Amino acid sequence: MVGRHLTHITLAALISVVAVSGQALDPTVGIGIGIEQRLDEQVPLDLTFRDINGVEARLADLMQQDRPVVLTLAYYECPMLCTQVLNGLLRSLRVLSLDVGEDFDIITVSIDPGETPALARAKRDEYVGRYGREGAAEGWHFLTGDADQIERLAESVGFGFEYDEETDLYVHASGIMVLTPGGRLARYFYGIEYSPKDLRFGLIEASENRIGSPVDQVLLLCFQYDPSTGKYGLVIMNTIRLAGVATVAAMAACVIGWIRRERRLQATAPSTPIPHRN
Repeated sequence: MVGRHLTHITLAALISVVAVSGQALDPTVGIGIGIEQRLDEQVPLDLTFRDINGVEARLADLMQQDRPVVLTLAYYECPMLCTQVLNGLLRSLRVLSLDVGEDFDIITVSIDPGETPALARAKRDEYVGRYGREGAAEGWHFLTGDADQIERLAESVGFGFEYDEETDLYVHASGIMVLTPGGRLARYFYGIEYSPKDLRFGLIEASENRIGSPVDQVLLLCFQYDPSTGKYGLVIMNTIRLAGVATVAAMAACVIGWIRRERRLQATAPSTPIPHRN
Protein backbone atom coordinates (compact mmCIF):
# COMPACT_ATOMS: atom_id res chain seq x y z
CA MET A 1 0.00 0.00 0.00
CA VAL A 2 2.80 2.44 0.88
CA GLY A 3 4.55 1.61 -2.38
CA ARG A 4 1.34 2.33 -4.26
CA HIS A 5 1.21 5.78 -2.64
CA LEU A 6 4.78 6.43 -3.69
CA THR A 7 3.88 5.62 -7.30
CA HIS A 8 0.82 7.85 -7.32
CA ILE A 9 2.66 10.72 -5.68
CA THR A 10 5.55 10.46 -8.12
CA LEU A 11 3.17 10.32 -11.10
CA ALA A 12 1.33 13.41 -9.88
CA ALA A 13 4.61 15.26 -9.49
CA LEU A 14 5.74 14.35 -13.00
CA ILE A 15 2.42 15.34 -14.56
CA SER A 16 2.58 18.70 -12.78
CA VAL A 17 6.07 19.43 -14.06
CA VAL A 18 5.24 18.49 -17.65
CA ALA A 19 1.97 20.46 -17.60
CA VAL A 20 3.64 23.61 -16.36
CA SER A 21 6.85 23.51 -18.35
CA GLY A 22 5.44 22.22 -21.63
CA GLN A 23 8.75 20.39 -22.10
CA ALA A 24 9.67 16.73 -22.04
CA LEU A 25 11.34 15.45 -18.92
CA ASP A 26 14.60 13.58 -18.90
CA PRO A 27 13.33 9.95 -18.82
CA THR A 28 15.59 9.14 -15.88
CA VAL A 29 14.13 11.94 -13.73
CA GLY A 30 11.54 10.93 -11.17
CA ILE A 31 12.59 7.31 -10.81
CA GLY A 32 12.14 6.36 -7.17
CA ILE A 33 10.85 9.76 -6.14
CA GLY A 34 8.14 9.58 -3.49
CA ILE A 35 7.71 9.54 0.26
CA GLU A 36 9.18 6.69 2.27
CA GLN A 37 7.90 6.73 5.81
CA ARG A 38 10.33 6.97 8.71
CA LEU A 39 7.79 6.77 11.52
CA ASP A 40 9.18 7.32 15.03
CA GLU A 41 12.65 8.18 13.69
CA GLN A 42 14.45 11.28 14.88
CA VAL A 43 14.86 14.27 12.58
CA PRO A 44 18.38 15.75 13.01
CA LEU A 45 17.68 18.96 14.89
CA ASP A 46 21.24 20.21 14.47
CA LEU A 47 20.53 21.05 10.82
CA THR A 48 20.95 24.76 10.10
CA PHE A 49 18.80 26.89 7.80
CA ARG A 50 18.15 30.60 7.27
CA ASP A 51 15.01 32.40 8.41
CA ILE A 52 13.21 35.19 6.53
CA ASN A 53 15.80 37.69 7.82
CA GLY A 54 18.74 35.62 6.60
CA VAL A 55 19.68 34.67 10.17
CA GLU A 56 20.93 31.12 10.65
CA ALA A 57 18.74 28.97 12.88
CA ARG A 58 18.98 25.34 13.91
CA LEU A 59 15.83 23.26 13.73
CA ALA A 60 16.24 22.72 17.47
CA ASP A 61 15.91 26.48 18.02
CA LEU A 62 12.52 26.46 16.27
CA MET A 63 11.07 23.54 18.22
CA GLN A 64 9.02 24.23 21.34
CA GLN A 65 9.04 21.70 24.19
CA ASP A 66 5.25 21.51 24.38
CA ARG A 67 4.20 21.92 20.73
CA PRO A 68 4.16 19.47 17.81
CA VAL A 69 5.25 20.64 14.36
CA VAL A 70 3.86 20.29 10.85
CA LEU A 71 6.82 19.95 8.46
CA THR A 72 6.48 20.78 4.77
CA LEU A 73 9.17 20.59 2.10
CA ALA A 74 8.53 22.71 -0.98
CA TYR A 75 10.13 25.52 -2.94
CA TYR A 76 8.86 29.04 -3.16
CA GLU A 77 9.03 29.53 -6.93
CA CYS A 78 7.40 26.18 -7.64
CA PRO A 79 4.80 26.88 -10.35
CA MET A 80 2.22 24.30 -9.32
CA LEU A 81 2.54 21.38 -6.88
CA CYS A 82 4.08 23.20 -3.90
CA THR A 83 1.39 25.86 -4.06
CA GLN A 84 -1.26 23.14 -4.08
CA VAL A 85 0.33 21.52 -1.02
CA LEU A 86 0.46 24.79 0.90
CA ASN A 87 -3.06 25.75 -0.19
CA GLY A 88 -4.38 22.36 0.90
CA LEU A 89 -2.68 22.75 4.26
CA LEU A 90 -4.09 26.26 4.64
CA ARG A 91 -7.63 25.05 3.94
CA SER A 92 -7.29 22.49 6.71
CA LEU A 93 -5.74 25.01 9.12
CA ARG A 94 -8.66 27.40 8.68
CA VAL A 95 -11.07 24.71 9.87
CA LEU A 96 -9.01 23.63 12.89
CA SER A 97 -9.78 25.17 16.26
CA LEU A 98 -6.11 24.59 17.13
CA ASP A 99 -3.94 27.65 16.42
CA VAL A 100 -0.56 27.96 14.72
CA GLY A 101 1.90 29.54 17.13
CA GLU A 102 -0.09 28.52 20.18
CA ASP A 103 -1.01 24.85 19.92
CA PHE A 104 1.47 23.79 17.24
CA ASP A 105 4.02 25.24 14.82
CA ILE A 106 4.76 24.82 11.12
CA ILE A 107 8.19 24.62 9.50
CA THR A 108 8.33 25.03 5.72
CA VAL A 109 11.73 24.38 4.15
CA SER A 110 12.68 25.18 0.55
CA ILE A 111 14.28 22.26 -1.30
CA ASP A 112 15.95 24.71 -3.72
CA PRO A 113 19.31 25.89 -2.32
CA GLY A 114 19.24 28.83 -4.74
CA GLU A 115 16.20 30.44 -3.13
CA THR A 116 16.64 33.45 -0.86
CA PRO A 117 15.26 34.66 2.48
CA ALA A 118 13.41 37.38 0.53
CA LEU A 119 11.42 34.71 -1.30
CA ALA A 120 10.75 32.98 2.01
CA ARG A 121 9.51 36.23 3.53
CA ALA A 122 7.13 36.88 0.64
CA LYS A 123 5.70 33.38 0.94
CA ARG A 124 5.43 33.71 4.74
CA ASP A 125 3.58 37.02 4.44
CA GLU A 126 1.18 35.56 1.88
CA TYR A 127 0.19 32.47 3.86
CA VAL A 128 0.19 34.01 7.31
CA GLY A 129 -1.96 36.81 5.92
CA ARG A 130 -4.42 34.37 4.37
CA TYR A 131 -4.52 32.33 7.57
CA GLY A 132 -5.42 35.47 9.48
CA ARG A 133 -4.93 34.43 13.11
CA GLU A 134 -2.80 36.18 15.70
CA GLY A 135 0.52 34.59 16.58
CA ALA A 136 0.87 32.73 13.29
CA ALA A 137 3.82 34.87 12.14
CA GLU A 138 5.85 33.60 15.10
CA GLY A 139 4.70 30.00 14.67
CA TRP A 140 4.98 29.45 10.90
CA HIS A 141 8.65 29.41 9.84
CA PHE A 142 9.67 29.66 6.17
CA LEU A 143 13.29 28.64 5.71
CA THR A 144 15.99 28.44 3.06
CA GLY A 145 19.27 26.58 3.27
CA ASP A 146 22.33 25.01 1.71
CA ALA A 147 22.10 21.87 -0.41
CA ASP A 148 23.73 19.54 2.11
CA GLN A 149 21.37 20.60 4.91
CA ILE A 150 18.33 20.29 2.65
CA GLU A 151 19.38 16.83 1.47
CA ARG A 152 19.99 15.60 5.01
CA LEU A 153 16.58 16.79 6.11
CA ALA A 154 14.82 15.27 3.10
CA GLU A 155 16.62 11.96 3.58
CA SER A 156 15.77 11.84 7.29
CA VAL A 157 12.03 12.17 6.60
CA GLY A 158 11.99 10.04 3.43
CA PHE A 159 11.06 12.90 1.10
CA GLY A 160 12.26 12.35 -2.46
CA PHE A 161 13.02 15.12 -4.94
CA GLU A 162 15.22 15.75 -7.97
CA TYR A 163 16.18 18.72 -10.12
CA ASP A 164 15.43 18.45 -13.84
CA GLU A 165 17.78 20.55 -15.97
CA GLU A 166 15.58 20.33 -19.07
CA THR A 167 12.66 22.11 -17.40
CA ASP A 168 14.63 23.96 -14.69
CA LEU A 169 12.13 22.59 -12.16
CA TYR A 170 12.18 20.22 -9.20
CA VAL A 171 10.30 16.94 -9.37
CA HIS A 172 9.17 16.04 -5.88
CA ALA A 173 6.58 14.24 -3.80
CA SER A 174 3.51 15.86 -2.24
CA GLY A 175 2.65 15.46 1.41
CA ILE A 176 3.25 16.79 4.89
CA MET A 177 4.70 15.34 8.09
CA VAL A 178 3.87 15.83 11.75
CA LEU A 179 6.71 15.83 14.30
CA THR A 180 6.61 15.44 18.05
CA PRO A 181 7.90 18.37 20.14
CA GLY A 182 11.17 16.43 20.39
CA GLY A 183 11.50 16.08 16.62
CA ARG A 184 10.39 12.49 16.01
CA LEU A 185 8.30 11.64 12.97
CA ALA A 186 4.79 10.89 14.17
CA ARG A 187 2.49 11.07 11.14
CA TYR A 188 2.53 11.38 7.33
CA PHE A 189 -0.33 12.81 5.28
CA TYR A 190 -0.21 12.34 1.51
CA GLY A 191 -1.34 14.38 -1.46
CA ILE A 192 -2.50 17.99 -1.57
CA GLU A 193 -5.66 17.82 0.55
CA TYR A 194 -5.46 17.11 4.28
CA SER A 195 -8.53 16.17 6.29
CA PRO A 196 -8.90 18.59 9.24
CA LYS A 197 -9.99 15.64 11.39
CA ASP A 198 -6.88 13.63 10.48
CA LEU A 199 -4.56 16.59 10.96
CA ARG A 200 -6.13 17.38 14.34
CA PHE A 201 -5.80 13.78 15.53
CA GLY A 202 -2.21 13.64 14.27
CA LEU A 203 -1.23 16.81 16.12
CA ILE A 204 -2.92 15.67 19.34
CA GLU A 205 -1.20 12.28 19.27
CA ALA A 206 2.16 13.85 18.38
CA SER A 207 1.79 16.22 21.34
CA GLU A 208 1.17 13.22 23.63
CA ASN A 209 -2.23 14.73 24.47
CA ARG A 210 -0.84 18.09 25.61
CA ILE A 211 -3.33 19.75 23.26
CA GLY A 212 -6.92 18.90 22.37
CA SER A 213 -9.98 18.30 24.50
CA PRO A 214 -11.41 15.36 26.50
CA VAL A 215 -13.75 14.74 23.56
CA ASP A 216 -10.70 14.26 21.32
CA GLN A 217 -9.38 11.61 23.70
CA VAL A 218 -12.66 9.70 23.45
CA LEU A 219 -12.71 10.00 19.64
CA LEU A 220 -9.14 8.71 19.42
CA LEU A 221 -10.35 5.49 21.03
CA CYS A 222 -12.51 5.00 17.93
CA PHE A 223 -10.06 6.18 15.24
CA GLN A 224 -6.60 4.83 14.47
CA TYR A 225 -3.88 6.04 12.11
CA ASP A 226 -3.19 3.77 9.14
CA PRO A 227 0.37 4.32 7.82
CA SER A 228 -0.48 2.69 4.48
CA THR A 229 -3.11 5.32 3.68
CA GLY A 230 -1.92 8.26 5.76
CA LYS A 231 -5.43 8.60 7.18
CA TYR A 232 -7.35 7.86 10.36
CA GLY A 233 -9.90 5.05 10.10
CA LEU A 234 -12.69 3.87 12.38
CA VAL A 235 -11.72 1.03 14.72
CA ILE A 236 -14.93 -1.01 14.75
CA MET A 237 -14.28 -3.07 17.89
CA ASN A 238 -13.25 -0.04 19.94
CA THR A 239 -16.34 1.80 18.73
CA ILE A 240 -18.56 -1.12 19.74
CA ARG A 241 -16.91 -1.31 23.15
CA LEU A 242 -17.27 2.42 23.67
CA ALA A 243 -20.90 2.29 22.57
CA GLY A 244 -21.48 -0.56 25.02
CA VAL A 245 -19.91 1.39 27.87
CA ALA A 246 -21.99 4.44 26.95
CA THR A 247 -25.17 2.33 26.92
CA VAL A 248 -24.42 0.83 30.33
CA ALA A 249 -23.58 4.28 31.70
CA ALA A 250 -26.83 5.70 30.34
CA MET A 251 -28.85 2.84 31.85
CA ALA A 252 -27.09 3.28 35.18
CA ALA A 253 -27.83 7.01 35.12
CA CYS A 254 -31.51 6.29 34.47
CA VAL A 255 -31.72 3.78 37.34
CA ILE A 256 -29.93 6.11 39.75
CA GLY A 257 -32.19 8.98 38.71
CA TRP A 258 -35.30 6.83 39.22
CA ILE A 259 -34.15 5.72 42.68
CA ARG A 260 -33.42 9.30 43.74
CA ARG A 261 -36.80 10.47 42.47
CA GLU A 262 -38.58 7.72 44.39
CA ARG A 263 -36.74 8.63 47.58
CA ARG A 264 -37.66 12.29 47.18
CA LEU A 265 -41.29 11.37 46.66
CA GLN A 266 -41.29 9.18 49.75
CA ALA A 267 -39.64 11.89 51.83
CA THR A 268 -42.18 14.55 50.81
CA ALA A 269 -45.30 12.37 50.87
CA PRO A 270 -47.70 13.21 53.79
CA SER A 271 -47.91 10.49 56.40
CA THR A 272 -51.33 8.82 56.82
CA PRO A 273 -52.36 8.60 60.51
CA ILE A 274 -53.25 5.14 61.82
CA PRO A 275 -56.76 5.14 63.35
CA HIS A 276 -57.02 4.10 67.03
CA ARG A 277 -59.78 1.80 68.31
CA ASN A 278 -61.67 2.79 71.46
